[in-house]
Amino acid sequence: MKKVFKIIGITLLVIILILVAIPFVFQGKIKDIVKNTINNNVNANVEFSDINLSFIRSFPQAQVDVSDLEITNFAPFKDEKLASIKSISLTMSIKELFKKPSDGPVIINKFNIDEALIVLKTNKMGQTNYDIAKESDSKPADAETSSSFTLDVQDYSIDNSALTYIDEGANTIFYITELNHSGKGTFSGNISELDTKTSARVTLNMDSTEYLSNNTLKLDAIIGLDLPNNTYTFKENKAYINELPLEFQGYFQQLENGQELDITFENPGSDFKEFLAVIPKTYSKDIANVETTGNFKLKGRINGLISEETVPQMDINILSNNASFKYPDLPKRVDNININTSIKNTTGKSEDTYVDISTLNFKIDNDQFNASGTLRNLTENMTVNAYIDGVLNLANITKAYPIELDNELSGILKAKINTAFDMNAIETNAYQRIKSNGSVQVSNFVYASEDIVNPINISNADLTFQPGIVMLNKFEAKSGQSDISATGTITNLLGFLLSDKKLQGNFNMTSNTFNVSDFMVADEGESETKKTTGASVPLKIPAFLDCTINADVKTVIYDNLTLKNTKGKLAIKDQVATLNNLTTNLFDGTLAVSGDINTQKDTPNFNLKLNANAFDITESFNTLDLLKALAPIAKIFEGKLNTDIVLNGNLDSSFSPILSSVTGNAFAELLTTKTKIESSPLLNALDNQLNFIDFDKLDLKDLKTNLTFSDGQVNIKPFMLKYKDIDIAIGGSHGFDQTMNYDLAFDVPAKYLGSDINRLIGKINDPEVNKISIPVTANMKGTFKSPKISTDLSSSVTKLTQQLIEIEKKKLINQGTDAIKDLLGGFTSGNTSGSGTTPKDSTVVQTDSTNTNTPSTETAIKNILGGLLNKNKKKKDSIN
Repeated sequence: MKKVFKIIGITLLVIILILVAIPFVFQGKIKDIVKNTINNNVNANVEFSDINLSFIRSFPQAQVDVSDLEITNFAPFKDEKLASIKSISLTMSIKELFKKPSDGPVIINKFNIDEALIVLKTNKMGQTNYDIAKESDSKPADAETSSSFTLDVQDYSIDNSALTYIDEGANTIFYITELNHSGKGTFSGNISELDTKTSARVTLNMDSTEYLSNNTLKLDAIIGLDLPNNTYTFKENKAYINELPLEFQGYFQQLENGQELDITFENPGSDFKEFLAVIPKTYSKDIANVETTGNFKLKGRINGLISEETVPQMDINILSNNASFKYPDLPKRVDNININTSIKNTTGKSEDTYVDISTLNFKIDNDQFNASGTLRNLTENMTVNAYIDGVLNLANITKAYPIELDNELSGILKAKINTAFDMNAIETNAYQRIKSNGSVQVSNFVYASEDIVNPINISNADLTFQPGIVMLNKFEAKSGQSDISATGTITNLLGFLLSDKKLQGNFNMTSNTFNVSDFMVADEGESETKKTTGASVPLKIPAFLDCTINADVKTVIYDNLTLKNTKGKLAIKDQVATLNNLTTNLFDGTLAVSGDINTQKDTPNFNLKLNANAFDITESFNTLDLLKALAPIAKIFEGKLNTDIVLNGNLDSSFSPILSSVTGNAFAELLTTKTKIESSPLLNALDNQLNFIDFDKLDLKDLKTNLTFSDGQVNIKPFMLKYKDIDIAIGGSHGFDQTMNYDLAFDVPAKYLGSDINRLIGKINDPEVNKISIPVTANMKGTFKSPKISTDLSSSVTKLTQQLIEIEKKKLINQGTDAIKDLLGGFTSGNTSGSGTTPKDSTVVQTDSTNTNTPSTETAIKNILGGLLNKNKKKKDSIN
């Protein structure tokens, strides 16, 4: 007996070893089978990381596992991924592994797909990315040989998967996520049953309208299979849309030209609580403990042909009478709920599908809200005809229904409107097709958001709707320090509310105080990250604004500036604010501004033209960093300034100019100014080195100069000043960092150059000498706070002294020559007449009748010049 058990044990061990070993022997064969099958059947790039064969996990059958399967399309969807599947597990008889293609199809008994991501796509040309099966060279003899695989399924499953369907031509996107599906049955017979369980989340978007939004669907169904007729019958079936149960029955048949179906459905109960179950749980929360009264019934039929030309006919009705609900944790009840809505199509044409909302009424406290309307042509250019009449306290929305709003609302809305339009008219601003009449009043409305600095409090707003336009009769609001009163027109309010259109209009705005920063918004996308890091968030002009504002504001606060009596036109579009001759009172003068501020990019920029008239120099240059950088020395002046500045550059997060980025040019004119030399290290340094000028008495009235600036450098076009009769030329440049390099040229009359020079001038005693002037130059470097001054004053005075000495020499020589001439003239006269007068202390010269016995003329001249030159030498020595 022991021997028998031993033989059995050895035999079992051998069998187990064979079952373990065989997969390694045949695994290569399985890979070849899969690769050959794929290459023979699809036009796509298919890759997988591994294929495993096991006889142990599914004994006595074989199990084949394919890991990391990816299918990538060829043109026209080149490199787009059709499918990505983590694993596929197939179970089949061992003998199926050894079949040759000539032996018939491989029969698969069980399969599982895990974490599949499938993207099905149809482009605008009607081409599909999933049509990848290769066409056969010859028609198969029968259905058995038409495929390499056939199913004889006992059970199958698809786990944790997702499907996306995109139809670009129909502008439709359909998402199925969190898909889990399983089924049990047999496909081998002509007529059989399939028992399935399905759960998923579904989103449907058509023409930018979301009809399903992450709705939960569940389906438990027994499906009768009539495979020869391609007919599938729904027997015992129950589905859930969110938490709403639906029972349905009918059939679905695959035809050559489409699919035919006839399905009826209804909710099994009639409690109004089932209406709340239609709403996604994210918004409706737990409805188990909600108190409800009244009824709710959903009933419908969908029947007809689904083809390229037709859709099924529909008759779906939703009814509720005198219902109410109250959530246990909320203070308000919603009463008098009446709903009568139907979705119909009687022709089978998609454009004839319509929604008829005959009644939609409810009441919260004493506020009654009534609405009705129809929606037609849903799949193409949807048309809307609606009527609204009611009062709604916005704060009661969250007190009666557990919805989580991004922004807290409060205020009273009163509306009575008839409107009719089509969505194409909204998109194309075809105002003649937008028919609206009625009025809306809003009072005590508060809008708060993390994207804006302060809540906006609208105390009163009154709008009148007319065909193609909305009249803003009254608008009064406050935000932060700011108050606004406005009237105007809005041309596309429905486009702004119902689609992604911008708010367009023309407004007249008045305000006592308007703080610009109260109405800026944080840059979308950057605000969240920078809130956590503490970094500065760049402000943006709201992108939804496309309007023109005629403003009249008593006080505008912009950064550290306070502007008075601001008037002008402001156009806002595409996050760009364009200023057109905006005028304001600032620094005891007036300022006119034109240009634009652009916040489209991460770093805002500006391009402006400024005209300042009679600015107070001290106040403006102490307040504006830009003016400080353009003319640092101006802060020592007192008086008025006119200037024209053209500039562009970037703005920081507080909307102040980034000086290193600023470029432009300016013209400046000083009016009635005086200097404060004691507050300027530069003028003090100049005053110490140039004693011929008193900078306290410098006349700067009517001074005009031009300058250009870029890359942090300011270049001054040379200009002229005058101090008494001294001409001064100034030119050079300085940096925004206060470094400087300036040259000053003075044309200085000699009389200003000290007592020694004046004594020389007095000795020469010539009016022409008084007109002599010399150039004196000064170079200023360093910084305005720590200047380095160099001048050529000393060498200039030395040269002038030498010039005056030469003039005096020439004058003395000329005087000596004249004296000699006079002397010689006297000698000549005495000799001619034979008589003369002998000067006092002079030597009597004896003569005879035949010869003039006198000292030679040359000797006499030398004696006279000698005396003169000796005298001149003394003068020169005394000057030096």
